[in-house]
Amino acid sequence: TVAFIHSLPRWHHHRSHLSSRRKSNKHTARENLICFSAAAAATDVNSPSSSLEAKALKADLLSVVAGLDRGIFASDDDVEAADLASKRLEDAGDKIDLPRDLDKLQGKWRLVYSSAFASGNLGGSRPGPRAARFPLTLGPVYQRIDVLSREFDNIVEFRAPTPWPLPPLETRATLAHTFELPGGASVKIIFDKTSIKGLGVLSELPPLDLPRLPDFLRSSSSGLFTVSYLDDDFRITRGDRGELRVFVKL
Repeated sequence: TVAFIHSLPRWHHHRSHLSSRRKSNKHTARENLICFSAAAAATDVNSPSSSLEAKALKADLLSVVAGLDRGIFASDDDVEAADLASKRLEDAGDKIDLPRDLDKLQGKWRLVYSSAFASGNLGGSRPGPRAARFPLTLGPVYQRIDVLSREFDNIVEFRAPTPWPLPPLETRATLAHTFELPGGASVKIIFDKTSIKGLGVLSELPPLDLPRLPDFLRSSSSGLFTVSYLDDDFRITRGDRGELRVFVKL
């Protein structure tokens, strides 16, 4: 999709590099598992789209992607397994119609899996540098959707290493969009601007608005994705370049 979310995949010839990345990202995996558990606990089995079958299929999909750190460590087999598990849930879900189901999009969603993260570069299916050479660690990735104002923000946190004993430098990039509903289950988003805000030791600095980022750190000016599964706490989307993304609501 045009949603900005891109990646640090697993290449077989970078196993030693990724091994160290696995260790440094244990906290992210724990956060994801907490997120998965909360999503499962919040499911209402009395609603049509939260039947026992759908609940089991969601649990199955989450178990498939839980150890992949949002897809960063996904192999080709992992990508295929995640796609198959997603299709089973999509087939079991209710037909999505926007704007009828628009209210379900409202809120803040955390990315738990993206097939774009297995592409080999930070751009996913778009141009970008090799992830192994990128100096920043990718932190949590969110989408924040306001259905009343038609605002759609992609939020990504980064961490830059610093010499001991200095704390790491952390920043949050917010890629602001507006969105339109072309019909059916499609969503079109239009890029507006990018804001950078310091976190931690940089939190006292004012936000910085950037008119344009390099291609690998931004969405295209507009793009289209399809919401292929949606309930009160779980969402699957498929993008205009074939990306599969799975979100849980916070």
